[in-house]
This record gives sequence, C-alpha cells and structure tokens, in this order.
Amino acid sequence: MKVTSSEIVISAVKPQQYPEGDLPEVALAGRSNVGKSSFINKMLGRKALARISSKPGKTQTLNFYIINEQLHFVDVPGYGYAKVSKKEREAWGKMIETYITTREQLRAVILLIDLRHPPTNDDMLMYDFLKHYDIPTIIVGTKADKIPKGKWQKHAKVIKDALNMEKSDEFVIFSSETGLGKDEAWKVIGEYTSE
Repeated sequence: MKVTSSEIVISAVKPQQYPEGDLPEVALAGRSNVGKSSFINKMLGRKALARISSKPGKTQTLNFYIINEQLHFVDVPGYGYAKVSKKEREAWGKMIETYITTREQLRAVILLIDLRHPPTNDDMLMYDFLKHYDIPTIIVGTKADKIPKGKWQKHAKVIKDALNMEKSDEFVIFSSETGLGKDEAWKVIGEYTSE
C-alpha cells in the first residue's frame, strides 16, 4: 500500500469516543518498548507521527490513526513492565478488552514481539486472548536488524512454538531501521482489510 496520507484522529479511552463510520481497523498490541511506535512510523513513512519514548508505558489511550482515508491503525497501550500502578494497568486491560471484543470494525490484531527473545508470559496471554475471541492475528517479529540474518528463522520458530501459533496466522520478520518486512506487512494487512 502506498501511504499518501496519515494522521492521528483521536486518543480514546471509551467506546463513545471511537471514530464513527465503518472503516476497517487493525489494532497493534505488544509489550512496552517492543517497537510499536517505530513500526507505525515506518509503515506510514512518517518520522514521528507516533511518539517514540525510551520510557515504557507512554501510550495510555487507544490511539486511532487514519491512513489514506480508508483504514485505521489502532495503537493500544503496551503491556508488561510499564511503571504504572496495578490499578492503572487493570484499567488499560479493561479498555483494551472492551475494544477488542466489541469493535465490529476490527479486522485483525498485529501482535509485535521482539524477535531477539522468546515471547514473554504477557505475549502468550495476549495471543491466547486473541485466539479465544477468534481474532485474526498477524505476528510481527521486531528488531530483526539486531540479529544476524542467518538466525531469523530460528528465532521466528522459537516464537511460533512458544505461542503455539495457528497455521492461519501470518508471521512477518520486521525492522523499523531497515524497512525489512514493510511490504510484506502491508500485503498481509491488505488481505484482512480490503472488502
């Protein structure tokens, strides 16, 4: 997909704030600091549309980005080690769950996992949660540029096995540094979002 326009539409915390209309949506989930903002910026060809922070837990709302007036990316708060109170984390969890389980426009969730490491317990819980609700899931292994190319498939296999990944789900090896996987990711997203 050639991105000609992209902007953030709204940061929402409850369903009444979600954008109206029936544009397809793809949500992005992953632990804090997995590279979600970098993924969004690389996919949209923008330097700093999504704010990148070295501090985990920066995203605290559902951020809706409109792309080419025909699709929304929805960035959800990162899970894992963000330094926030348990109460706040529970509120985020509820917000994410409400969105994922009730939003009719949601076509797929991109679950970003750091290719260098096996999935965390939180990653596995998230994947199981998505599968429980029958949500099509695209796994994106981020930070591929930090591993020698010859080891990519081995690392990908570790992730697939740990998640017990379903055959119908796609796996994309990605680097926001080099752009590796960008075209493939758009191709997979297109399969879910084109009517």
